[in-house]
Amino acid sequence: GSTSSYLPPPSLSSRRPCASLSISDHRSTSLQQYLIVKMITIPYLTALTTYFSYGLLFAFGQLRDFFRNLVDWWKASNLQGYAPICLGLEDFYIRRLYLRIQDCFGRPISSPPDAWFDVVERVSNDNNKTLKRTTKVSRCLNLGSYNYLGFAAADEYCTPRVIQSLKKYFASTCSTRVEGGTTALHSELEEVVADFVGKPAALVTGMGYVTNSAILPVLIGKGGLIISDSLNHNSIVNGARGSGATIRVFQHNTPSHLERVLREHIADGQPRTHRPWKKIIVVVEGIYSMEGEICKLPEIVSICKKYKAYVYLDEAHSIGAVGKTGRGVCELLGVDTADVDIMMGTFTKSFGSCGGYIAGSKELIQYLKYTCPAHLYATSISPPAAQQIISSIKVILGEDGSSRGAQKLAQIRANSNYFRSELQKMGFEVLGDNDSPVMPIMLYNPAKIPAFSRECLKRNVISRVGDMVGIKYFPAEPKKPQLEEGRVKVE
Repeated sequence: GSTSSYLPPPSLSSRRPCASLSISDHRSTSLQQYLIVKMITIPYLTALTTYFSYGLLFAFGQLRDFFRNLVDWWKASNLQGYAPICLGLEDFYIRRLYLRIQDCFGRPISSPPDAWFDVVERVSNDNNKTLKRTTKVSRCLNLGSYNYLGFAAADEYCTPRVIQSLKKYFASTCSTRVEGGTTALHSELEEVVADFVGKPAALVTGMGYVTNSAILPVLIGKGGLIISDSLNHNSIVNGARGSGATIRVFQHNTPSHLERVLREHIADGQPRTHRPWKKIIVVVEGIYSMEGEICKLPEIVSICKKYKAYVYLDEAHSIGAVGKTGRGVCELLGVDTADVDIMMGTFTKSFGSCGGYIAGSKELIQYLKYTCPAHLYATSISPPAAQQIISSIKVILGEDGSSRGAQKLAQIRANSNYFRSELQKMGFEVLGDNDSPVMPIMLYNPAKIPAFSRECLKRNVISRVGDMVGIKYFPAEPKKPQLEEGRVKVE
């Protein structure tokens, strides 16, 4: 499952934000709304010590900066007349917090991102300011990859076809889609994706992040209203900001608050002029990448229908991973795809490739092909990457002549639910819903982030490290007796 973390500490009211194994995304501005919704309590002492730890790190960081500035004041500078690129607190987090534990992140791997992979070990002689690779390699269980169905490793159906496409089309078109960057594979891919998600047409881009950040400014602009879930991905946040539209958020995965926000803003109209909004788009995710929660899509669609708002669904983590045939949360929750106006997703998770897509009506996709900068100016997706997506979708649908696709879908669902339940039995606090492949484990205290990561790398186990680091915030479930050869055995 995906493992990610927030650094902002929990409030002293003993409500906690979402924090877990690694640091990759920061949406602290919307955490307070998440706290109100979830209302999951933790021991007061845990919240207090977490706050104290962050305060201590900040205080000592400021102290070190003070003495560093005194030392630098006596040194001659080669940048006379130049303003420093980073000022004050702009890079404080990187210098005083992240660099101390950077060995826990960006670990090089020397094998495919399969269930097990080879991690190249590194050493530092300057307190983690720089890291040097060694020749030593550790075989590790992969719990941080988005390779949900295993297609990113060698596959008996996909890999030969990808190699064949590489020989035919080579590694890149070195051109945009509107010039020389559209091959037969790109056209086939868009048809396959549209059919897979249940929409008339689709547009593919070479990068998943850009799909959101480049599409939203084209769909809506000044005079429009974007209502976004408070914990939406950073790509959605940046796309909304770049659109020039008015942005409002609703409490995470709370349809009742969405309805209240919609009703109030429709009644008020645009700021200052109070004119009617040109259009309103509600943006949600299928599975939230940091929380592992499945969107309450049926209720949200119903509310958007009532108030005549468009629905924009980001299925980066749900497409190919959930649903009977892997078609995402619409299939899982029984929502008609015709009720979702814009369907977005990425190929970087379940399909083992790169890029993203937008699916919708033929008129919408035609409009985007003339206006979307990701289509007009960016290099098209690599042909072998496109073939990988086509082949993996065929495996999922059973069009390769086997039942491996159905087996993969059943396996990720069973593995996710089993892993989640076993972690909870051990006493860990695990976020997210059943069937979700994203399972954040709460660590809370910042000092426990590097401790947990380093000890897991050293010892290759989770439960024992959880005991050592002290992140089992709930009592473990007693071991059940098992019958073995006529004797009672307690594990």
